[in-house]
Amino acid sequence: MKEYCVILFQTVTQSVWTSRLLKKAGIERKMVPIPRSLSADCGYCVRVLRDDAQRVRELLDRSGVGCARIENYQ
Repeated sequence: MKEYCVILFQTVTQSVWTSRLLKKAGIERKMVPIPRSLSADCGYCVRVLRDDAQRVRELLDRSGVGCARIENYQ
């Protein structure tokens, strides 16, 4: 069973930009609605494999996009 993390943002634009960034980097990702149990900020988040979370964090830091937070999610 794959384990996932979701990356939460303050705006939809950040989530779309991040999805494109991760696609270019070859990281498996999917835009999904934010689980209500986590937040209701912008409506969408990006789901990635938990094993890729550190690499994603580093890419976001280097790109200057930032994110609200990364949460484990099933």
